[in-house]
Amino acid sequence: MSKTLKKEDQVAYTGRYLVLLPEGSSTSDSISAISSISGLNLKSSMEFENEFFTDKDLAKTDGIVLDKLGIAIVNEKPKIENSISSFSENEMIVEKERVVYAIGMLDESTQNYVEGYRDAINQLTSTLVGTEVEDYNYEGQESEVESVGATWGLKATNVVPASILRYNPYNGAGIKVAILDTGFDFNHPDFAGRPIVHQSFITGETTQDGHGHGTHCTGTSCGPASSPSAVERYGIAYAASIYIGKVLSNGGSGGDGGILAGINWAIANRCDVVSMSLRGLVNGTGYSAVFETAAARALAQGTLIIAAAGNDSARPGVVKQVMHPANCPSIMAVGAVDVNMNIASFSNGGLYPTYGAVDIAAPGVNVYSSTKLPTKYASWNGTSMATPHVAGIAALWAQATGLRGINLWRKLTSTAKALPLHGRDVGAGLVQAPTKTRLIKFPIERTPILVNPKFPIDPIGPIEKIIR
Repeated sequence: MSKTLKKEDQVAYTGRYLVLLPEGSSTSDSISAISSISGLNLKSSMEFENEFFTDKDLAKTDGIVLDKLGIAIVNEKPKIENSISSFSENEMIVEKERVVYAIGMLDESTQNYVEGYRDAINQLTSTLVGTEVEDYNYEGQESEVESVGATWGLKATNVVPASILRYNPYNGAGIKVAILDTGFDFNHPDFAGRPIVHQSFITGETTQDGHGHGTHCTGTSCGPASSPSAVERYGIAYAASIYIGKVLSNGGSGGDGGILAGINWAIANRCDVVSMSLRGLVNGTGYSAVFETAAARALAQGTLIIAAAGNDSARPGVVKQVMHPANCPSIMAVGAVDVNMNIASFSNGGLYPTYGAVDIAAPGVNVYSSTKLPTKYASWNGTSMATPHVAGIAALWAQATGLRGINLWRKLTSTAKALPLHGRDVGAGLVQAPTKTRLIKFPIERTPILVNPKFPIDPIGPIEKIIR
C-alpha cells in the first residue's frame, strides 16, 4: 500500500482516497449518496465488531465509511458530477490518501543527509545537556542513564514532584489512552499482567511491535510506576487503560486511512486520549480538511487527539512548519524541549497565524523509556518522545477533573508552565501534571469546538468536491 519517498520534501500517496461526508448526515444516507453519485459499493464500519476492519475487508468492497468520524476510505477515485469553489452543507470533499511515518523515518535516498543532521543534533545535545545522548534510532542500542528516581521529563512536568509535600496522587486510573503507532512489545517485563486492548490496522502484521517506536511512546505515556530492571521511573499514567492501535508497520509507515480507522476505533472504545507520534509531509501551505473534521468530531465526542509537531527543523538556521496531521487546529500539536528548557533543534514551529500552531511543549531530548526486546530500554530524541508526555499527563488531568475533549485541552494549556521561548515553538509552555496543591477548578465550558467550513485545505490535490 505504501510508496517510497523519492526525496525528502515529497508527499507520497497510497492510491486510495478519503471522502469527507457532509456534517450531520447519517452513515446510511452518506453511503446512498456516494453510491448514487459514483456507483461505489460502500460498507459502514458499524458492520464490523468494535468497528475494526483491515485492508482485506477494504479489498472486498469499494470502501468503508467510518461511522464515528463521517469519513469514507475508498479504493478508487469517486466520479465527480460537479466541481465548485465554495463549501456548502451538501458537499463531500475528496483527498488523496498519503503515506505517514513514525517521526524520524526517511528513505535511503536521504540517509546521508540524516546521518549528518543526526550527528549535529547529538553534538549540540551533548553540549547543552552535559551527557552523551543516544541517537534517535531503532537499531536496538540500549542507552545508559545515570539519573535515579525518575526521568528528567517526569520531574520537569511535575509528574514526580521534587517535594514529598507536593506528592502527585493521580495515576490515570479509569482513563483510556490510545497509542496509535507501530504497536507494542507484549513480551516487555514491565507490562507483564497488565491488560492491553489492541488491534492492528496493518495488513499481514500483528500488533506486536517489530519497530520499537510504539513501545517507547507507550512506556512514556502509560509505563509502570516502578520496574525491577529500569534505571529510573519513566511512565506517567501507570494505572490508565492502554489501547494499542497499530497504524504504522514494522518499517515505520502507514496510510492516512489506517490512522483514521484507528481514531474511529479509539472513539468506538470510548478512549479519552489518543496519542499519535507520527507525521506525513506537506506541500506548501494548508492542512487536511478530512483530518481537521475528524479531530473536531472526536473532540465533540470527548476524545482529545495529541500529535507530534515533527522533527524537520535544523535550528537555529532552519525552522520547518508543523507537519500533517498535527497542523490541524483541532489536533493538539506538541513541540520538544531539552533538560535546560531550550527548544530542541529539530522541533518544528508554528509558522502560520491561523493554523499549524504548536500548542504545548514537553520533554523530547534524551527521553528514557521502554522499547522492544532485547534492548528493553533506550533514550531517544524527538517530538515523538514529547507527545506521549502530554498524552500521559492529559490522562492525569482527565482523572483529576473529569474533563474531556476541548475542556481537557484547555486545562492542559491553562496549567502549562510559561517558558521564556517564542510561542511559535512552545505554545502555552511546558505541560504540567496536576497535584493536590495545583488542582484548581475552572468552570467547564460545554460548547464543543466547531468545524470551520472555510478552513484552508492542504493542496494535495487536486481536491474535488461532490454535490449530493
